[in-house]
Order: sequence, then C-alpha cells, then structure tokens
Amino acid sequence: MLNAIDLFAGCGGLTEGLRQAGFSVRAAVELDANAARVYRANHPRTKMVERSIREVDGKELLDAIPSGVCHLLAGCPPCQGFSSLRRLNRKRSVRDERNDLVLDFLRLVEEIRPVTVMMENVPGLTDYYLFKRLLRRLKEMEYKVDYKVLNVMDFGVPQSRKRLVLVGSRVGRLTLAEKGLAPRSVRQAIGGLVPAHDSSDPCHNVKRNHSIEVLDRMARTPIDGGSWRDLPEEMWLACHKKKDAGFHDVYGRMKWDDVAPTITGGCLNPSKGRFIHPVADRAITPREAALLQSFPSDYRFLMDISLDEIAKQIGNALPPKFSRHHGRYLKAHLNAAGYT
Repeated sequence: MLNAIDLFAGCGGLTEGLRQAGFSVRAAVELDANAARVYRANHPRTKMVERSIREVDGKELLDAIPSGVCHLLAGCPPCQGFSSLRRLNRKRSVRDERNDLVLDFLRLVEEIRPVTVMMENVPGLTDYYLFKRLLRRLKEMEYKVDYKVLNVMDFGVPQSRKRLVLVGSRVGRLTLAEKGLAPRSVRQAIGGLVPAHDSSDPCHNVKRNHSIEVLDRMARTPIDGGSWRDLPEEMWLACHKKKDAGFHDVYGRMKWDDVAPTITGGCLNPSKGRFIHPVADRAITPREAALLQSFPSDYRFLMDISLDEIAKQIGNALPPKFSRHHGRYLKAHLNAAGYT
C-alpha cells in the first residue's frame, strides 16, 4: 500500500480523494479543533496531529508509517492573501501571516523526503516569491516538478473552481493533464435529493433564520439562474445601485443544468454569492454544498457547531474528486517506478 501524509487537512477533502485513489493516509495535521473532529469522524484510522504545522516535525509524522517510507506528502497551505475574494481589485496580495505557511510545507518536504509531493492552492500563489523559492528548492532536492492552474469542473466536480496544482517526483518526470472528466451539473449532483424539510439527514434538513426581507427576495428571484438584477429596483441593495457594483452573484440562484459557482466558506448564506437553490426558496444546505464539492453522500459533518463554521469547513475543503484524479495519476507514476 502506498503511504501518504496530509498537511493542512481541514475536514478531510484531500484525504478522501487520496483514499479513493488507493493511498493509505497515515498521518494528517490540522489546527482547527472542529475540522479535526470532522476529519476523525470520517478517517478514524489516520493519526491526527491537532497542532499548528509550525510545531510539527517530520519525524513525528513518519512515525505513523510502519515502513518509514512516505510515498506522497500532500497539502494545501492556507494562503488567504492570494485568494480572488481577498484581493478583489488589488493587483498585489493581501498581507497575511498564513501566506508564509508554504515554507512549512517546504520544511516538511525537506525533513520527510517523500518520493512524491503534491500541493494544491489558489492560482494567485504562482506570483508569490515564496512559491518561486519553493520551486527552486524542490529542484535542488532533485524533484522533477510540474504545476498548472486547473478548473475542477474539468475533472468531474460540479462547480467552477480554479486551483493551482503542483506535483513533484524524485523518481521520474511528471506532466499534469489539462482535463480529466466531463463536467457534472448541479442537477446531476443534488437534483435527486428529497426536499430538505422531508430529509432524515441532519446535514440536509437544515433551517436558517432569515429575515422576512431576505425570504421575500429569494422567493421573488426567478428560478433556475435568476439574480438580484431580475428584481424590482426598489428591492436592490444600496451596494448594487453603484455604477461599479461588485459581487454580481449575491442573492442569485444556481442553474440546474450548469455547474455551480465556486463553493466558498460563505456557501450557506445567499448574501455571500449565488447560493440559492435553483427552485426552492432557500439557500443550499450543508449536504448540497458538500455534494457540489464532490464529497460522498454519506460523509459526516458535525451539526453541533454553527452553520457558518460548517460552511467554512466545506468551502475550504479540496474537492475529493479533483484530488482523487491527481492521486490516481501519482499512484500510476509510483507503480511504474516499482512502488506498490
């Protein structure tokens, strides 16, 4: 069995994809206590290190692998300063101390010396000087590296979401594919669910306490792709009346036969994006958001925390189907090099 370690594990999206690809994820690191709880609920055999990555060393993670060989070290260092939502119209990144966590990813590569590495992140990271340092150091350690900005919808995930993917290997050259699977629609992902109020799934049978104004705005938004632009002007928000109004998708409905917009950490709140159900007068539920992220339908999320925190866990996760594709690619590469 090929062994992997998941850094910055969140609620387990990357691990789930690697598990589906045939890796045994032996250890994971996650600082957030509630995200770590969700991770443990779904991946109980993985050693969870619930601390800051800055306090973790490679030996502690390698100790979770009986053979002492890490075939894949993978992770997504938080780089919030480079996300499109944080940057808005700025040309430069937002200064955020988490931007430097890419160096801890590099440090653990140096300490563990895995056979292959994979890092997923926001596209804006490619212009960051620390990313260039990462590339330079990986090449010094004789990793053959490839990286591309890819859209997850081209790999069977039912949403549009661009991600930077970097892979590297000490045992041969790698070249990432531009596409993998045909896009899936919102209808294909969530159209078969029972109405939320009839569901026995606590992750789907969820009610939000919206104001009468918000309920009215959702009810009057045309089904299957309508937006605030379709409402009478007296219902427009003050920010929408500005000449260069941003966030055009807020209070918008998804379209049944298109991919969903990017599922963000605000995905359960209609004021944060195009997160109203295509036909129901409500925001999407946590289960619907998770399915649009390509999580399995039985993936467990803990409902004893706020919906905002659940939304953040789901929105921050790496889509498992996207990670599964790249995990399978790396597994085939390792198998060809004699690792099984």
